[in-house]
Amino acid sequence: MAKKKPLRSSEWFGGKDKMGFVHRSWLRNQGYPDDYFKGKPVIGICNTWSDLTPCNGHLRDFAEVVKRGILEAGGVPFEFPVMSLGETLMRPTTMLFRNLASMDTEESIRANPLDGIVLLTGCDKTTPSTIMGACSVDLPTIVVPGGPMLSGRFRGVKIGSGSMNWMIKEKRKKDGYTEEDFTEAEVCVARSIGHCNTMGTASTMATMAEALGLTLPGFSSIPAADSRKKLFAQLSGRRIVEMVKEDLKLSKILTRNAFENAIITNAAVGGSTNLIIHLTAIAGRIGVDLTLDDFDILGSKVPLLVNLKPSGDHLMEDFFYAGGLPVVLKELKPMLRNNAVTVNGKRLVENYADAVCYDHNVIFTLEKPLQKEAGIAVLKGNLCENGAVIKPSAASKHLMTHKGKAVVFESMEDYHERIDDPDLDIDKNSVIVLKGVGPKGYPGMPEVGNVDLPEKLILQGVTDMVRISDGRMSGTAAGTVVLHVSPESTIGGTLALVQNGDLIELNVEKRTLNLLITDEELSLRKAAWRAPKPLADRGYVKLYIDHVQQADKGADLDFLTGGSGSKVERDLH
Repeated sequence: MAKKKPLRSSEWFGGKDKMGFVHRSWLRNQGYPDDYFKGKPVIGICNTWSDLTPCNGHLRDFAEVVKRGILEAGGVPFEFPVMSLGETLMRPTTMLFRNLASMDTEESIRANPLDGIVLLTGCDKTTPSTIMGACSVDLPTIVVPGGPMLSGRFRGVKIGSGSMNWMIKEKRKKDGYTEEDFTEAEVCVARSIGHCNTMGTASTMATMAEALGLTLPGFSSIPAADSRKKLFAQLSGRRIVEMVKEDLKLSKILTRNAFENAIITNAAVGGSTNLIIHLTAIAGRIGVDLTLDDFDILGSKVPLLVNLKPSGDHLMEDFFYAGGLPVVLKELKPMLRNNAVTVNGKRLVENYADAVCYDHNVIFTLEKPLQKEAGIAVLKGNLCENGAVIKPSAASKHLMTHKGKAVVFESMEDYHERIDDPDLDIDKNSVIVLKGVGPKGYPGMPEVGNVDLPEKLILQGVTDMVRISDGRMSGTAAGTVVLHVSPESTIGGTLALVQNGDLIELNVEKRTLNLLITDEELSLRKAAWRAPKPLADRGYVKLYIDHVQQADKGADLDFLTGGSGSKVERDLH
């Protein structure tokens, strides 16, 4: 009979020496009983709640529900805070701080007497950052996704939080919306607790967590305001205690098969391009080799099954009522790695065998999909030697093969200054090129790739143009937008060398993106290029600029990748 593995927390609480006394006695000022320190699994609840992160504003209440489940299963819950990343408020971009939040999570877990972890997540970066940090310690871990808002309604029309943002300029300039109109819309669009209710990045990352096997089956689709969200949170509290007893660690769940399932699922639900950045970074932390090409090979031919904004018509609440992600995973059975292990200890195929679709206008079938091929396409060419990405399901079909003259903006400031200039030499066939918004350049790689079109073209009825940048875009946005150009312009990638009037050719079917100048001219421009001065000389931002990897590597810090982190739990007293 195998010897039972001692709990990690026993290193703190099991000692009969001075330090055992210290570790137990200080916690007793909270009134904890003796049995809290006598061999019960100690569960850390990693909470990304913050008043400054409205998408996660309900997680303080959810933590109490999770604690209830942990206590019922015989565990000991300890809630702890980590840096919370509020997408809607933080400047210059939450992506700058994703890696910092992951370090906070990692070190908070490693430094404390914890046997298992519950991650309370919601807003875009809180899901990947906490998973990345947890991967670097590799304890039993379960994700509790905060859930999307209820559907917004404005003057009889369903509107999505997030997607409405990208319509404001058009509504103001073309439809004559007043400030009073927008004030009313603000309330209607965000009418309940939860994160964005489109298949934006927050919903994408929750979906990814479930497809990876990190949540209880069916959890990711439930709206935040639905009572079943709390039910699943309580059950997650119970389950993490059992996972500790089973020693079901992250590395046993996050295998290559799990990552492949997430890529395939993301394509089928029309998920955000940001999944690429985050999933690649998570794979790097747990030690799974995942490349940019994998997203094209595994996902680009997957049909779109879910009719949600920004690729479709409906919202996350409708998705849940239609049967949610369980229906999609059951439908994808012929394409998925069905033997992948999930947090409930069962194989993926077991968890979704009984799923039923209740609305085929929201969730389609493999035989009759919404689109035949909708996964993210990876582009290569002299303009993006290490790759770039585009989301075909959210792009305009007539622009998927396009050749046009570049209209170049050297920075976001340059863009804001000139985009609405009536004399700007631009038409509907032009290609908008935005530089300086990559990982090092902004810094932090903001969601600005889907820049608004010029006012004069909006008034002409133009609704989409090819836009190219080394930045990202919100998962709530749509358009023919080429993103994540690597190498970025700030380190001398070809994007830095594009000039006004240059011809650029995009061919999504052939997966190419090229600057149509001669090799000789390209060499001359490279020789003349000079790197800009670094944007920071101190603190975390300097650390980030010095060590951040390019977009095709997941934009993680180079010293954080390569499997779980070192064991630094020495008691120095």
